[in-house]
Amino acid sequence: MMDVVICDSAALVDGGQGVRFPVVAFGDPATGFVVRFGGKAYAYLNRCAHVPTELDWVQGQFFESSGEYLMCATHGAVYRPETGLCAGGPCRGARLRAIAVREADGKVLWQPDERIAAPV
Repeated sequence: MMDVVICDSAALVDGGQGVRFPVVAFGDPATGFVVRFGGKAYAYLNRCAHVPTELDWVQGQFFESSGEYLMCATHGAVYRPETGLCAGGPCRGARLRAIAVREADGKVLWQPDERIAAPV
């Protein structure tokens, strides 16, 4: 499978706004998101591990106010940005579904797999 471009690398700021992108998750239309934390890009399926709702109420706002954790705006669950592991809230111990992401030539790219595919 080929890499899919999400955005320019410069669009992501550490602990700042994320970028949403369309995916097909387990056969259904969904969104993924990518954020930058500790200088590295991380991407996840935009679906809380507690109840399958999108994390961001305001589009692209995935970090809580300190910029240290990703947060589900619906349930208040917080996740470690570098692992997707729930660090507090109703889904403690669960994790977000990671999407393989890399940076090359000033772009952020993701790699579809057997569960998360690119839309046609």
